[in-house]
Amino acid sequence: MKIVTFSGATPSEALRKAKMEYGDEAMIIETKEIRKKNLTQEGLYEIIVGIDEEMERKSRQTAHMQTKQEPAYDTQKLKKESEEILFDISNAAKQISKISKVTKDPLADIYEKSAASLQKNAAASIEPKELKEIKNEIGKLADKVKLIQNMFWNEKSPDLTQPIPPEFAEIYRLAARSGMSKEHLDSIMRLTLEHMPTRLRENSQTVKRYFQTLLRKMIPIRLETLPAPGATKVMMLVGPTGVGKTTSIAKLAARYSFLMQKKYKVGLIVLDTYRIGAVEQLMQYARMMKLGIETVVDPPEFTTALNSLSYCDFILIDTMGSSPYDKNKIEKIYECLSSNESQLHIDVSLVLPSSIKYEDLLVAYENFSTLNVDTVIFTKLDETRGFGNLFSFALETKKPISYFSVGQEVPEDLVVASSDFLVECLLNGFDRSKI
Repeated sequence: MKIVTFSGATPSEALRKAKMEYGDEAMIIETKEIRKKNLTQEGLYEIIVGIDEEMERKSRQTAHMQTKQEPAYDTQKLKKESEEILFDISNAAKQISKISKVTKDPLADIYEKSAASLQKNAAASIEPKELKEIKNEIGKLADKVKLIQNMFWNEKSPDLTQPIPPEFAEIYRLAARSGMSKEHLDSIMRLTLEHMPTRLRENSQTVKRYFQTLLRKMIPIRLETLPAPGATKVMMLVGPTGVGKTTSIAKLAARYSFLMQKKYKVGLIVLDTYRIGAVEQLMQYARMMKLGIETVVDPPEFTTALNSLSYCDFILIDTMGSSPYDKNKIEKIYECLSSNESQLHIDVSLVLPSSIKYEDLLVAYENFSTLNVDTVIFTKLDETRGFGNLFSFALETKKPISYFSVGQEVPEDLVVASSDFLVECLLNGFDRSKI
C-alpha cells in the first residue's frame, strides 16, 4: 500500500483533492490540523490516505485515457439538458421569493453565471461517457437507499392535509431536531409542498437545497453599517445576566478600532455599576486598546457621558445584566435612555444566548421590548447544537440579527450575521472551520 498526503485550508478541501486524484476507493488513515486559522492566515489541514497499488495503476490508466479519448457524447445535448435543469431551479427560486415575500430571484445570479460558464466550457470534458453514466447511476442508487430509509422515519408528521413524501423526511427531521418551532416548520413545509416543482422533488439533495434557499430568504439580517464622516454611531447592548454583553462590547470595540480598513475612534460607557467585576473587566479592555471610557451611576449623568465621547466614531454602552423578570433594573436602563438630551440616536441591541429554548428567547425579548430593541446579537453559538430556536425567534419577532458571538476569544470570535451562516448551522451544525 502507498501512503499519500493531501492538504487544504479545511478538511473537506483536502478530502476533495484526495477524491479527485483517487476516487472513493482511497482509505483515509489520519486527519490532522497543521495550523490553526487566525486573523493573518488560513488554517491548514492534512489528510493521509492509503492507496492500493492496483488502484493507483488504474487511476493513472484512466487519466491517460481521458487525455487521449475524445468526448463520446454530444456536447450540445449536454448544454441543452443542463440549461433546462438550471432554468427549472431558477423558476423554483422565483416561487421561493413569492413565499418569503421578496421579489429578487435568489438564484438568478447563479443561473446566469452557470449558463455562461456552461456555454464557454461545454466542449471540454474530463470524463468519458461510460464513466459518467456509471457515477450517475451510483448516485441515483444511493439516493434511493436514503429514500427507502426515510420511508420508515419515526418523527411525528406535521398536521398537513397531505402526507410528507419520503424525499422530505430527512429535511423535516433535521429542522425539527434543531429546535425550530413546530408551527413554523409545518407552515414552511406546507408552502414547500405546494410550490416546489415536481421535477425537483426526485432527489433529496435538491429538496435540501430548495429548503435552504427558502430559509435564507426568511431570516431578517441587519447589514453592518459604519458611521458617516463626522457622525457618531451609538450602540447600547442590553440583555439578561451572563449572556456575554461585556465580552461582546470588547469584541465590537476591537473590531471597529483595529480590524476595519479604517481605524475608528471608539468610546465606552458603563451603566453596569452594580457589578464591580464587569466595570473592571471593561476598563482593562479600554486600557489595552487605549479607548475613552465613562461610568454612569444615575440617569442625569448619561447625557454628560455621551457628550464627553462625542468626538468618537462609535460609542458602545454596556448595561447592567438582569433577569427578564427584574422590572426594576430594566426600568433603570429605560430611565437612562429617556434622559438622553444629546443629539445622538441610540441603537439598542438585545444580546441573547443561543443555548436557551425558543420559548425562553421570546420571554426575554418581551420583557426587554420596552427598551425599543432595534436588533439582536446571539452569543454562545459554540455551546449549542440546535439553531432552529434562533430561526423561529427571528421569524416570530421580525427583529434583524446583527452579529453572532461564537466563543470567548477577543476579537476573533465575532461574526457579522448572515442568513447563509445561520442556515448552515441549523441544518449541518456549527463548524468553526467555515467561519
